[in-house]
Amino acid sequence: MGSSPTDAQTPGNGQYEGVATCAGSTCHGRAEGNGEVVRQDEIASWQEPSSSTGAHSRAYAALASPRGRQIAASMGIGPATSAPQCLGCHATYVPKSKQGARFQVSDGVGCETCHGASSSWLAVHYAAPATHQSNVAAGLTPLERPQTRARVCLDCHFGSADGNQFVTHTMMAAGHPRVVFELDLFSALQQHHDEDADYVNRKGKADSVRLWAVGQAEAVRRSTDLFAREEYGTQGVFPEYYFYDCHSCHRAITDGPQRKLTFETNPGRPIPFGMAPYNDENIIMLSAVSRALAPGRAAAFDKASKDFHRAMGQGRGAAVQAAQTLRGEAAALSNSLAGRGYSGNDAFTVVQAISDRTTSPRFTDYAGSAQAVMAVDTLLNAMVRDGRITTGAAAGIRANINRAYSAVRSPGTYSPTQFREAFGQATRAIGALR
Repeated sequence: MGSSPTDAQTPGNGQYEGVATCAGSTCHGRAEGNGEVVRQDEIASWQEPSSSTGAHSRAYAALASPRGRQIAASMGIGPATSAPQCLGCHATYVPKSKQGARFQVSDGVGCETCHGASSSWLAVHYAAPATHQSNVAAGLTPLERPQTRARVCLDCHFGSADGNQFVTHTMMAAGHPRVVFELDLFSALQQHHDEDADYVNRKGKADSVRLWAVGQAEAVRRSTDLFAREEYGTQGVFPEYYFYDCHSCHRAITDGPQRKLTFETNPGRPIPFGMAPYNDENIIMLSAVSRALAPGRAAAFDKASKDFHRAMGQGRGAAVQAAQTLRGEAAALSNSLAGRGYSGNDAFTVVQAISDRTTSPRFTDYAGSAQAVMAVDTLLNAMVRDGRITTGAAAGIRANINRAYSAVRSPGTYSPTQFREAFGQATRAIGALR
């Protein structure tokens, strides 16, 4: 299967025993979810061939698809199914020395990618007197903690400095899709458990607003951390364009005598005219959530954000220093958002902040606008789950949400003016339900 990462590149000291060790009919391998403590059909959900819940199990097979083969051929890296830079995210990629007897790279993104190497807790995690706390102490990853979950997801859904988990601009030029991240939505798409009384007793009640907000903070933290690293932030004499807004360069260009600007000046980005902007979709969201839920940190974060964009016109050294400052502000916000209490009106407050006069003018680009629609959608769903609004009321404004989605259906047809109009209608409809 090609070269494996070294032990030093793999977190933890446990053995990775493989998906098969979880798949017994008395464990997580039932055909139907009818277990008393956990559903016990988690493997079936993970393998679901047609839905988003099966995306992780399909990840390895994607490498052998026509698209996977074309990307690998363009890059000249040999078969994608044995290329470390592909396996780092499309499989549970660990060194041979950490692979148990039933471990298979071809399983794709298996249980242990997210839940951690299982050798130290597999045999005891389900039997008394084991508790969730004792399992975590034995090496189980506590994914109920928003910051922990975000960091695990971001390893592949943005990038990691641990090796073989970073989508370069070269990969994207070869055909790899644009990477996007939103923690609460991704969590819902991959959820294979019921949040019943037993779950809440063991792990506490999840809060969608907290998950979403912490996810935004951790995304900014990860982005600026990697950008500040020389081995990730540059590619030869050029910056690593993965960090920048794709569509700021990939626009229609003509040589006609009359110029036609294909972008809008963004008030959140004090960069020199004509310079490619950093992809700030998560920065925009975090700015809004800081004003809504952590106002004491909002001004410092916004200053660090603008200083970061401004530093892009001053050279690599200034940009790195500004990135490190912004990373610190994002980390502080993450801690604040993870530790605060949440009330039923928080989702309404955040939706208002995302669409107010401070934030709305920053929706000048496709990526930030698409992130905003996902945010409002996930927050609306949170309102329904928390009983703040009824399912019928949410369905009544679904048409408004769908119009906002239509405005970001394709980068080629994206219009900032049309998006802001559709998005404003959707958020005003949500606000009217408060």
